[in-house]
Amino acid sequence: MKIIVDADACPVTDIVLKIAKEQKIECIIVCDNAHKIERENIETVVVNQGADAVDFVIISKTNESDIVVTQDYGLASIILSKNAYGINQDGLIYNKYNIESLLFSRHISQKMRNSGKRTRGPRKRVVEQDKNFEQSLLQLLSKINKNV
Repeated sequence: MKIIVDADACPVTDIVLKIAKEQKIECIIVCDNAHKIERENIETVVVNQGADAVDFVIISKTNESDIVVTQDYGLASIILSKNAYGINQDGLIYNKYNIESLLFSRHISQKMRNSGKRTRGPRKRVVEQDKNFEQSLLQLLSKINKNV
């Protein structure tokens, strides 16, 4: 098992790295060259900017039972199809029961933006979100370890 971080605009990278180090889990950071994020003793994969370039690398590196940290619902749905786990920056664990509604919501928002309507952006991040993420990631790791 390893944790792969979709690190472009990921506010919880440091939390993931702390937990991975504590639990001795391999961690890979994937980002494009506009967001080059490097940490000591962590594998970092930097790709050229391009539509879904980071996603393709993450998909190719993901195996069954890996965890991918991403806010991209499309990527999360592919990860789930590989029998891996996905979690977003707020601690939402993607699963077969919630991914379809998330993808549909994304589709509707895109249709609204395409028709000229404005959709709300994310709210300012608060400490509680980091706590929720950390708790959810630890619960997910515990679940995976019980299944291994």
